[in-house]
Amino acid sequence: MIVLGSNSEVAQAFVEECLAKGEKFPIVYLLSSNPETTEKFAGHLQVKFLQNSEIIPLDLMNEIDYKALENINSDLLFCASGYLGLGTEEGLYDDENTAQIVDVNYAKLVPVLNFFAKKMESKRSGTMIVLSSVAGERGRQSNFIYGSAKAGLTAYLSGLRNYLFDKKVHVLTVKPGFMETKMTEGLPLNPALTATPKKAATGIYKAYKNKKDVAYVLPVWVIIMMIIRNIPEFIFKKLKL
Repeated sequence: MIVLGSNSEVAQAFVEECLAKGEKFPIVYLLSSNPETTEKFAGHLQVKFLQNSEIIPLDLMNEIDYKALENINSDLLFCASGYLGLGTEEGLYDDENTAQIVDVNYAKLVPVLNFFAKKMESKRSGTMIVLSSVAGERGRQSNFIYGSAKAGLTAYLSGLRNYLFDKKVHVLTVKPGFMETKMTEGLPLNPALTATPKKAATGIYKAYKNKKDVAYVLPVWVIIMMIIRNIPEFIFKKLKL
């Protein structure tokens, strides 16, 4: 199993969900921008599940060392890489903030996903599970830089799924709404619309096994985003969303 963004609480919960359900992996590759932090999770996997893992440095804010990824192969990839960045008021005109949001959520991430997609295509097997966001479904004033990067990622995954379908590779796009993670710590989240990493992992695992193409972590987001997508633009532009 290959895990991008392996310090993500959702990624870690998904790995545990797979192992708890009896999935077996020769090795779990933990790709991380902070290998020191990842060591604790790797140790946890060894103690709780007797699961071997290898930590691979991967920082989407810097140059990617593709040579370090050459020997990594698996039929399952889980990607939780993401960067929320500063909110619109603080970071809209901050070039560094904008570049980091776009790089981590799209520009640097897509070539890495392509790298592993090509490996799966050559074997004609595999599943890629990638976390995008409901923020990518319509640009909103509160986070439209982040949302635009996620919109690009969602469109990329849709095209990749289309391209890889007859190559026997499955692509699952996951659109979480609010989740209790480090990335959202301190934000005023509505509990009814917020999932824990454990609940998210359970839903994602079910979608993976059912060969879903697109999955929302909480069903309520299907209704919310359908409403948001269909608000006429002349009304939508006046809303404080």
